[in-house]
Amino acid sequence: MNLIEETRDRLGPVGVWLPLAPLAPPPDVELRALRRLEELGYPTVWGGEGPGGRELFAHSGVTLASTGRVVIGTGIANIWSRPAYTTQSGGRTLAHAFPGRFVLGVGIGHASQAAKSGSDYRPLEQTREYLAAMDKAEAESPSPVPFPRILAAVGPKMLELAREMTDGAHPFAQPFEHTPYSREILGPDKLLIPVHSVLLGDREQARASVAKNIELMKRYEIPHYVEGWKRLGYTEADIDDVSDRLVDGLTAWGDEERIARRIKELVDAGADTVLVSPVGDDLANLVEQLEKLAPALTAITR
Repeated sequence: MNLIEETRDRLGPVGVWLPLAPLAPPPDVELRALRRLEELGYPTVWGGEGPGGRELFAHSGVTLASTGRVVIGTGIANIWSRPAYTTQSGGRTLAHAFPGRFVLGVGIGHASQAAKSGSDYRPLEQTREYLAAMDKAEAESPSPVPFPRILAAVGPKMLELAREMTDGAHPFAQPFEHTPYSREILGPDKLLIPVHSVLLGDREQARASVAKNIELMKRYEIPHYVEGWKRLGYTEADIDDVSDRLVDGLTAWGDEERIARRIKELVDAGADTVLVSPVGDDLANLVEQLEKLAPALTAITR
């Protein structure tokens, strides 16, 4: 069994993505939540890094050391946060210490992050150069324990780059249709690990969450995600009016059974692991939703 097949088996069809950076819970509260998710049977938990958040590799090390079996993924380690050599070395260190329990997700982030680093923003070219530098670092100091590396990718060229230079893709904030679209570009032999919002509630609650996210994307000038929606056939009217179609594409809402059916559809459409991201304003509420959803979601099979 190769690394991709082993990773697919370890991650299972459904995991969790938590917005820990903006929530910034106290460490002891966060670790209790992560241990609870492990107890509930979720095989993998992912999180990203952002302004004011914790440094992702140090944070992953603490999380791995404080749990017993859950696989931790970085979704994503931003390339503006550290040199490629450091990213590869950090992944190698965690993989060696916790074999089979770490997945390294990397990505270019946004133009504002490049500007803060004093750089222009050429996402495809810069990502390719960064991955090549990671390859060079690995060749110079091979990891004693191989670990998967996946790429944040939404558009077709970045998905092609994920297929060419990494073990798979990690799409974010994309509707249902993006999963079969991504699988077609990646082919059958790469990992596809999308994030999908879930909400134990009704469509109007989901609509309010989508509208809030759209406003944040406009405020921080993050166009990639909306461009991805348009590429899949969503219109300006869908976005401006936050249409039912857009809400249903971006959020699995309803009761436990309805949400599980929707996530199962994503698995059947080509996702190796769907990282469910509950909608809520605090960690306690997110964990409560995941507790209620666990029997249905952890029963999903490929």
